[in-house]
Amino acid sequence: LFFRNRHKPFLLFLSFLHSHTPLLTTEKFLGKSSHGLYGDNVEEMDWMVGQVLDTIEKEGLKNTTLVYFASDHGGWLERQEANRQLGGWNGIYRGGKAMAGWEGGIRVPGIFRWPGVLPTGTVIDEPTSLMDIYPTVVHLAGGEMPQDRVIDGRDLMPLLQGTVEHSEHEFMFHYCGIHLHAVRWHQKDSGAIWKAHYVTPIFRPLGAGACYDRGFCPCFGEGVAHHDPPLLFDLSQDPSEAKPLSADTEPL
Repeated sequence: LFFRNRHKPFLLFLSFLHSHTPLLTTEKFLGKSSHGLYGDNVEEMDWMVGQVLDTIEKEGLKNTTLVYFASDHGGWLERQEANRQLGGWNGIYRGGKAMAGWEGGIRVPGIFRWPGVLPTGTVIDEPTSLMDIYPTVVHLAGGEMPQDRVIDGRDLMPLLQGTVEHSEHEFMFHYCGIHLHAVRWHQKDSGAIWKAHYVTPIFRPLGAGACYDRGFCPCFGEGVAHHDPPLLFDLSQDPSEAKPLSADTEPL
């Protein structure tokens, strides 16, 4: 693809099977990491990404190619085989895959590379969405966005190049299937990011951080709890969503 299109614009969408069960890993990478089969699988994906980047460089396309590496959801906490954890880990963030409200289910890596266009070594702590890919690519290709529908995505280039400080996403809605579970509000001209949870999965067994009894958290029905008033967090102060706010603790 790179060779055929190196003199004209191209879009490559590469969706890895890696870091997703059944963790198919070639013999070359088995036992290579210190984190078992999951780690081996991630090591192999890392090598594959490197192969793509090396080819872009070899074809002389490095300075004219935007690369965006991301995931579609957080780690699948419940996925185990005997005593082996196969579904990843979400660090300080609560919840995981199929939990549309909790940060562990929706906060994923976003790594960009475009030498000469994007500043290197920059960390941008702003809420963006995978829906932003579409308007960003349309802008870079010199196209026009459709005017006959609402487009939820935003062009990422101003944020990535540092010409604006904040993401254009003031509100973001987090669904589990067709069910609205949570909404975040990025207060304008402020570092505060408020998040309200209307529905959350019921973790089992008691005290656990996922739905280990089912192997997967449901979006509705008996497996979820409804909150009225909603659970409210300030993610800028509490990214782990450990301390729900109340009128007593947060007058605003």
